[in-house]
Amino acid sequence: MADRNSIITLPHPHLRERSSKIKVITDEVNRVVEDMKTATLDWEASRPHEVGVALAAVQINKLVRIVIIRNDFDNKDDRSFAVLINPEIIKTEGEPEYDHEGCLSVKDIYGIVPRYPKIRVKAMDASGNDIRLRAEGFLARVLQHEIDHTNGVMFIDHVKDEKSFFKLNSEGKLESITYEAVKKTGILR
Repeated sequence: MADRNSIITLPHPHLRERSSKIKVITDEVNRVVEDMKTATLDWEASRPHEVGVALAAVQINKLVRIVIIRNDFDNKDDRSFAVLINPEIIKTEGEPEYDHEGCLSVKDIYGIVPRYPKIRVKAMDASGNDIRLRAEGFLARVLQHEIDHTNGVMFIDHVKDEKSFFKLNSEGKLESITYEAVKKTGILR
């Protein structure tokens, strides 16, 4: 049995399932949030060139609609996270913009993914209070990526061009990888 803080990776079937809504904040919900934080920071500690910016509960094999987002993407020493329960995108703005994305549940593969530059989200915080937020730029991208996870959608599902896949090399630089090589990993639908 996997550790409760272990991050599952494709082709694990739970990553393709919709997560359940949370109706009440319980001790178990709080435990899942803490496990998510631990898993993200443990993953980050093993990756010299990457930062764990966010995680969805399904990534630690809990099919509930919880997302954590790092409070400061640029400061690896800031190990605090915002908690969003039942997050839902209620509005998108602008034309989708393309940029690189990776995922803790997709080992070493990156892709060019379109995302809306501005979004509005409703959710509950860790205390069960309703919240609404506006996000743009990188935060909007991260939120769309994580909310996709709660719906069983992975970033690789959005890659439009077979030439838009990359692998991280030992120096922390992205190198192009063939679609055939990606297919051989078993991560594509």
